[in-house]
Amino acid sequence: MSDVNVRVPVEAKDRLAAIAAAEGLSLRAYLTRLAETLPTPAERADRAERARTALKQWNGYAPTAVEQQDLDADLDRRLAQATGR
Repeated sequence: MSDVNVRVPVEAKDRLAAIAAAEGLSLRAYLTRLAETLPTPAERADRAERARTALKQWNGYAPTAVEQQDLDADLDRRLAQATGR
């Protein structure tokens, strides 16, 4: 396996190193695990599509694009309210 250098602010590197150390990992091992376990945008979209398909098959729920936007806006509003943003 070859290595690569990634330039990040020192604060970000220090934070990631602290998180890694708390989990008993080196920064290298932590970043490797993170890269292997976080889904890519395409994987997240695929997972969401499969969930929508399963939900529709299960109970017939299939919101329109406008309904989905309204639901997303409502969720964003509630999350902002809950986090004080």
